[in-house]
Amino acid sequence: MSDQATIEGLQLTSNVRSSGQVEVALARVPQPDPAPDEVTVRVEATPINPSDIGLLFGPADLASLRTTGSSDLPAVTADIPPRAMTMLAARVDQALPVGNEGAGTVVRAGASPEAQALMGRRVAMLGGAMYAEYRTLKVRDTLPLPQDASAADGASCFVNPLTALGMVETMRRENHSALVHTAAASNLGQMLNRICLQDGIGLVNVVRSDEQVAILRDAGAKHVVNSSAPDFMASLIAAITETGATIAFDAIGGGRLAGQLLTAMEAAAVARMTTYSRYGSDTFKQVYIYGGLDPGPTELNRAFGFSWALGGWLLTPFLQKIGPEQAGKLRERVLRELKTTFASHYTKEISLRDVLDPEVIKGYMRRATGEKYLINPSLA
Repeated sequence: MSDQATIEGLQLTSNVRSSGQVEVALARVPQPDPAPDEVTVRVEATPINPSDIGLLFGPADLASLRTTGSSDLPAVTADIPPRAMTMLAARVDQALPVGNEGAGTVVRAGASPEAQALMGRRVAMLGGAMYAEYRTLKVRDTLPLPQDASAADGASCFVNPLTALGMVETMRRENHSALVHTAAASNLGQMLNRICLQDGIGLVNVVRSDEQVAILRDAGAKHVVNSSAPDFMASLIAAITETGATIAFDAIGGGRLAGQLLTAMEAAAVARMTTYSRYGSDTFKQVYIYGGLDPGPTELNRAFGFSWALGGWLLTPFLQKIGPEQAGKLRERVLRELKTTFASHYTKEISLRDVLDPEVIKGYMRRATGEKYLINPSLA
């Protein structure tokens, strides 16, 4: 492919400086000619997910945010608290590209038949560095979209859909029959609710406001509990008792919620016991933390016996664990239900330059329920 003119495009990077700041900046980056098993995609849509925000700004103090760079290649800089620099040591002074997933049109293809078959096709992509005008990547990291699917339809068809399906698959593989999910009114949570309704799986949705309760009730959810309500624990125990849920996926991370989930599952299990045990029930209870909406310490009250576990869960290790054949089946389901079960809705479409606008940053950093930003790199 070296006889073709070089393609150059804007790309967004995040760099933790050894001096104690994070700099998020635009740069002009040439695209390499695709190898035989690669394609170059013109990025047309890429979402801002919580995991992307973590790479963009990490633990930086956004009150210190300031505009830097130039009018042609803008940047923003924010201070990082000294205590947080230790955990960022591995990425100091590296300009890391941002953006987990996206979608666009293949504009160059390598020599292999698999790559050539994608020329001119609209595809979804996974593999990082999506906050860019162009992305060159392996064919295996693309997913051809249906002819009637837009780039916006396909932009979020990896992270949230596969995470929701991965939770259900983890539940099944670990011999649980129902599950609990926190921050459940999120885009991902609403997908999980649709999956569970469709597949007949008991789901307890934990939210933090009456408005979020209404969102899920309107979407058909049967069990929705409000963590800010005075009767939260009683309602949680009742919902877990009815569903039999013994596994939970927690997006919050910090605070008391993970311990409360284990306590409620234990209370439901103890109520089914016919004989007393000072060690609690022998029902195994699992909570997986998969997010960090609360960056504080995870607090456990140890009111849940001795048959329990608390661990972390991430999508990529899960997909590696189940292997390419099973992961392929999950992707096939996403494609079949792209505009129904796995539909994503966006409240604002922004440009790459907008990502660096302090007022826009305030918007997507809120991570508010029902608000999801979509980057369109073709916008000025």
